[in-house]
Amino acid sequence: MSPEEKPAAAPRSLAEALRVRDDVSLAALLRSRPDLVTPVPTDLTQLATRAGTRASVVRALERLDRFALQTAEALAVAADPAPYGELLRLMAGDEADPAVTAALPRAVALLREQALLWGADDRLRLVRTARELLAPSPQHPSPTGLGPTVREATAGMSPGRIQEILTTAGLCSTHDSVSAVSALGELFTDRKRMAALLAELPGDSREVLDRLVWGPPYGQVTHDPAAHLRALLDRGLLLPTAPGTVVLPREVALHLRAGRAHRAPEPVPPPVEAAATHRPQVVDATAAGQALAALATVDELLKEWDEGGPTVLRAGGLSVRDLKRTAVALDVSEPVAAFWLELAYAAGLIASDGEADERYAATPAYDEWRELPTGERWARLAAAWLPATRTPGVVGGRDAKDRTLSALGPNLDRSAAPEVRHRVLALLAGLPEGASPGAESVLARLRWERPLRGPQRDRRAPGDDDLRSRLARWTLSEAELLGITGRGALAAPGRALIGAPEPSHPAPDPEGPGDKLPVHHHTPHMPPVPVPAGPAERAAATANAARLLAPLLPEPLDHVLLQADLTAVAPGPLERELAGLLGVLADVESKGGATVYRFTPGSVRRALDAGQTAADLHAFLARRSRTPVPQPLTYLIDDVARRHGRLRVGAASAYVRCDDDATLDEILADKRAAGLGLRRLAPTVLAAQADPAVLLEGLRAIGFAPAAESAAGDVVIARADSRRTPPRTAPEPVPDGPPAPDDTLLTAAIRAVRAGDLAATTPRKPGPGDGEDGAPGGELPRTGAAETLATMQAAVLTGEALWIGYVNAEGAASQRVIAPIRVEGGFVTAYDHTADEVRTYPLHRVTGVAELADDAR
Repeated sequence: MSPEEKPAAAPRSLAEALRVRDDVSLAALLRSRPDLVTPVPTDLTQLATRAGTRASVVRALERLDRFALQTAEALAVAADPAPYGELLRLMAGDEADPAVTAALPRAVALLREQALLWGADDRLRLVRTARELLAPSPQHPSPTGLGPTVREATAGMSPGRIQEILTTAGLCSTHDSVSAVSALGELFTDRKRMAALLAELPGDSREVLDRLVWGPPYGQVTHDPAAHLRALLDRGLLLPTAPGTVVLPREVALHLRAGRAHRAPEPVPPPVEAAATHRPQVVDATAAGQALAALATVDELLKEWDEGGPTVLRAGGLSVRDLKRTAVALDVSEPVAAFWLELAYAAGLIASDGEADERYAATPAYDEWRELPTGERWARLAAAWLPATRTPGVVGGRDAKDRTLSALGPNLDRSAAPEVRHRVLALLAGLPEGASPGAESVLARLRWERPLRGPQRDRRAPGDDDLRSRLARWTLSEAELLGITGRGALAAPGRALIGAPEPSHPAPDPEGPGDKLPVHHHTPHMPPVPVPAGPAERAAATANAARLLAPLLPEPLDHVLLQADLTAVAPGPLERELAGLLGVLADVESKGGATVYRFTPGSVRRALDAGQTAADLHAFLARRSRTPVPQPLTYLIDDVARRHGRLRVGAASAYVRCDDDATLDEILADKRAAGLGLRRLAPTVLAAQADPAVLLEGLRAIGFAPAAESAAGDVVIARADSRRTPPRTAPEPVPDGPPAPDDTLLTAAIRAVRAGDLAATTPRKPGPGDGEDGAPGGELPRTGAAETLATMQAAVLTGEALWIGYVNAEGAASQRVIAPIRVEGGFVTAYDHTADEVRTYPLHRVTGVAELADDAR
């Protein structure tokens, strides 16, 4: 057999197992465990060490699906190393469950890919840290419910007691405790002899075993156990671990379980089933209506805060009272109001103004956003929601210090939110078009993909959701509010937003909507659609979503319908200019498919305060109404305009002036004006102790229509949209650990790790402090300056590679394999195998040089 045909030696460590992987496999490892590449390891030994640290292993275990985690848990109670056949018996049981048998190779391959498992199939080894985390102990029971082995449980037992157990169990006694324990273990793993031993037990004893078999395996006994317990103790079926505590040995439990490590292995993910189906056109139309409602709600919220919103709490965020006021203004519940607030904040449309009396207000980005087409405005909101880590669902809860979590406040970030949102939408995208799943079906799938680790997954009470489940429920409701889904099904713009292929609507279902349609989803580990990773991909997905939404939206209307009861009906979305002026001239009375506006003296006065004249208002209504302008509305506008501005309020402390002194007499005689501190300065001028704003509101409350006046005597026009914060950036998401590396970083990292590993493992000729085999003694090569120069110059002539020690300008030492090209002026130019490029090094920073061994050249 030639050297090329010799089989590769079995790896003796995780580092050696990683060393034989190809670049594609290493890239898959670093992509799935990004914490391993930050910072880039110097070689594969350091990569293996980092992959075995507790923090990294815990993170990797938490990202396994349920069956892969069950496989790791079974390996933790198997022999170390364990052959594949033993693992299969632990997972599939004596009956060799065919579903488990078929799924186990995938789980083993996944554990290998994640560097949690290494070794050939005849010597499977779980990394030590994972085994320590998952193996059973009295303080931390195994998730399998299994206890210690017979050897572990009898470690502190007296030899005499072991001999008594052997005799009662019908085994030959021996003076060697090790062989005695081995004989007992062999008895418990022999199916026939164990069946005969258990058949001798009374029924009460079997009931005790049945209670302990699936865990926890520990129980309490008195100093004088009952007869049925004594029968178990005498035969070693229960072994004492501490005074008053006994344990069911692992071998006995596995016999009673028919060889299975888990009560219910779950090799196949639960299917995501559709609770109802709708025609895709209906889904898209419903989602488009929700999208319009979302835009209207955000616009209404920002208009409420145009002249300055509520104050910022000292600890940050919105007070409970202000959240309630916002909910009332938007006519929604407080949790929904918190969602709209956080959405506008995530999109960069609102922020704090940073003043001494800090308040919330719209940002300059809001004015830019309003100018966008409707589809792009919606896509901007949806694109801000999808990756946001701020989670409005936790508003009203308590933080770690038992403080109330407030909207727009700190501590709302949940780093798992973006991943859960995308995964939920991806599961919806995997269903047939128009199919809406049941919430519990989605939650069951998510729990399989990312189960709670350890006993906590079994202690969860019904209805007591973990964070990922709550995030999934919030995702389903928020996606419906935002118009990403319609009637619970993913709409076409929502598919585009997550990068799913564009749907092609089939013919309508002749059976109609609402029929049950179970849908099975068979992608157990990878999401069905890719996540748009880079900025360019996300921008393209956002633009595509806006493009698909645009034809679903109705054209904005340029008219309203005026009615005789001083209301106007907008039968659909209005043009922005029309909606803006109508919103000043009238108050919104009801919203929905058609918006109803009501004209009041206060709303008309608001339009006059904004600089409009009565003639302007009459012309506007006549031009924009499809119905004749009702006479009561004309009278209302003329009446308010006739009285508007006759009184003038300005700043002294404040004053009121009016050409009609009779009007001033009327104000002075009104008892309701007593609190304003008015006194007459001249026949047409009153002075007040209140400031101008309070004076204006006070006179309007009495029934007058004063106008504010500037220092020059001109009427002050109250412009809308007058308050803006300085330019603000949207909040950055808080990542869940290191970001996933892109392809460029992966390629560079793998090249650096390979080169570093070459430098660390290439044998060289023995030098001072080295072993006889040429292995480094743990220090950098050390040679004198003359010897270093001579060796470098010789290598230039022969073209040989050298091993050097190098210390950079920061004082960091490293070992490198170089092929010198040129030596001159105190520098060596060489091809650096470690960096995979040509570099120039100062000779005074080279600590020494050594030739490579002949078999390494």
